[in-house]
Amino acid sequence: MNATDRLSVLSGHLQNSAQLREIDITMSGGNVVPPLTTHVLDTARGIPGGGINMVLLIQTGNGEFREIERGTTTNDGRGGFLSSSSLQAGAVYKLFFDTDCYFKSIGVKGFYPYVEVVFRIEDPSQHYHVPLLLSPYGYSTYRGS
Repeated sequence: MNATDRLSVLSGHLQNSAQLREIDITMSGGNVVPPLTTHVLDTARGIPGGGINMVLLIQTGNGEFREIERGTTTNDGRGGFLSSSSLQAGAVYKLFFDTDCYFKSIGVKGFYPYVEVVFRIEDPSQHYHVPLLLSPYGYSTYRGS
């Protein structure tokens, strides 16, 4: 196989991988990208945080949070919510990540048993991406694109 053939094969693999990533972030299947997505990266190991249980909650009028949906990150550390419904303008949401189970599954003692990321939706027509950068002794998050 010459260099041109190898490049063609590699290009095909990359295109297939990109298509799979788009499908992987949906919780309900199909090619629809949900309005809320996340991507967990295990920064200590330099790999995606796959198999992390997550819960999406919404704040009610009395200040408590009510569960909307559950999911688990894919092997690529991705997850998505609300494929069959939509975000509410002005609502406060919470993403709960079960980091304790994740760290136990890889044989690591983590300091944070869970991570909660609370955010407000202003424009429900936009896509919201809430990544989590995770290590056993720290985490950070931001509004992604």
